[in-house]
Amino acid sequence: MSRRVVCLRHGQTVWNVEHRFQGHSDIALNEVGVAQAERAASLLAALRPTMIVSSDLRRAYDTAVPLARLTNLEIFVDKDLRERGGGAWEGLTREEIKAGWPVEYEKWEAPGGEDPADVAERVAGAILRWRAKLDDGGLLVVVSHGAAIRLGIARLLGLPQELWSVLGGLGNCSWSVLEEDAKGWRLLEHNAGTLPEPVSSDDTPNG
Repeated sequence: MSRRVVCLRHGQTVWNVEHRFQGHSDIALNEVGVAQAERAASLLAALRPTMIVSSDLRRAYDTAVPLARLTNLEIFVDKDLRERGGGAWEGLTREEIKAGWPVEYEKWEAPGGEDPADVAERVAGAILRWRAKLDDGGLLVVVSHGAAIRLGIARLLGLPQELWSVLGGLGNCSWSVLEEDAKGWRLLEHNAGTLPEPVSSDDTPNG
């Protein structure tokens, strides 16, 4: 039997609205983000998840809370599901980053930040560890961050790094659905849950 994983991005924060690089900074949900988390929970609960695991950053954990409440599930916490570290860029707006590091901005490589390949490995590894705890037919909900989810998915699907950009970013409280069976991983849905809209994320310079 197959096992499915829902990768849910956290709700909106003030830094999302201000287009600031969040990275490992522990930023809370704003009022909109709290409402988004409640809405996402009401939809995802219908899928009858059997396990919830969250990044240790509170914007992700607090997004997981309404779903845990509706499903009576415990929230497990895994630091490896954190967002991509932004080094010197954390807390800065895109305009500030572009002005201070024009060359690095074009490559979206933060001084002192994490390499995308390292993020992909740790996130994919975390998903695989928790997936291994599922019974056949189980559904794991992973609550994480925009760049972390996209990179982890790309790694699980076996895409070469030069093609990782073919996967678009995720909106706040949108999700992607992966299914694993005997043939490997498939991406069933991506950035689901809302109508298409601009994505504010640490994922790209245009996020």
